[in-house]
Amino acid sequence: MKNGQFVFDAHTGVWDASAKNCKNRFGEAFIETFYAFQTGFNPPDKRWTMDYETVFRKTDPDWYIEEMFVKGDADMAILSTQVLKDFYHAGFVTAESNQRVAALAPERLIPLGGVDPRVPNAADEVARQIQECGVRGFKWYTAEWRGESRGWAANDPMVFPCYEKALQLGIKNMHFHKGPAVEPLTLAKFDVRDIDEPAWLYPELNFIIDHVGLPRLDDFCWIAARCPNVYGSLAVALAFIHNRPRYFAEIMANLLFWLGPDRIVYGTDFPIWYPHWMLDEFMAFELPADIKQEYGVDLTPEIKAKIIGGNITRLYGIDVEAKRAKLENDEIAQRKRAYHADVAANGSGPSTPPVDGPGPTAPELVNR
Repeated sequence: MKNGQFVFDAHTGVWDASAKNCKNRFGEAFIETFYAFQTGFNPPDKRWTMDYETVFRKTDPDWYIEEMFVKGDADMAILSTQVLKDFYHAGFVTAESNQRVAALAPERLIPLGGVDPRVPNAADEVARQIQECGVRGFKWYTAEWRGESRGWAANDPMVFPCYEKALQLGIKNMHFHKGPAVEPLTLAKFDVRDIDEPAWLYPELNFIIDHVGLPRLDDFCWIAARCPNVYGSLAVALAFIHNRPRYFAEIMANLLFWLGPDRIVYGTDFPIWYPHWMLDEFMAFELPADIKQEYGVDLTPEIKAKIIGGNITRLYGIDVEAKRAKLENDEIAQRKRAYHADVAANGSGPSTPPVDGPGPTAPELVNR
């Protein structure tokens, strides 16, 4: 809860990129790029850094719960997937690993599935993950490698049986990574322009576009403006709020102008970044006067409430008041009250991450 508003983080993950799980140098490069994103966008405060080897490479589920719900202000969160079996022996994040983490806080966590439509019987795998792993949506990663294939497209007819199987089983939320490339994947395979065709072919589905298509924001906005079942998730875009506030204001103004306030979804990409500073800065953020005038939009407290929770709870059919009642005295809520009492008594900060032994930085990756 933040300022009395329900908070639902629609883009988080619990991953395993440990040295033991890495198959090859591509797995190493992938997690190094994630870490470079963190070091490149973090505020200059050591509270928000993480030790690369002991914290960042392999997410501890108990630590995730503590930071997200006990120390952080989220009420619920979505567990995303990136399977990446060509890079990691057991996968980076899978439906099975999400199932295990969601079991730690089943009223608060929604696990997504992850299916590669290039595998044999992909639609059957969609059904299996729904029925056996309890997934409530799917994350699609179109630039994922599989053997000689370096990606696929959302509008390829081979994918349509997967959409249809999900619909048949009552699953409507399709999350797509359409944003920055993560080494060694190619940016071209994350192009957002393959979304409009399936969005029109399957109007019952919700296409939630993580990272709002960056750096192709214009393409995304033009597609979303004419596809009412396309939504924009702020994950990664939100990271610009501290170091590039003007740029973030322009992103938000475009989204508000083209999509309106009911199709923008909040997401932090934790644990790339801690969610604490992102939510605080978003709730305090105001559009500059000239941008408000140019675009004819504003980012009011009422609109922020929709973005940080109202819109995604609607897509997942969550009754917010009923959910509040379920969560208000659960074990996590009790821990949270004890934590804040301790902070009030002792003045401890919102996060206590280890900061020794930093990992690769952005310049190091560029010069590899």
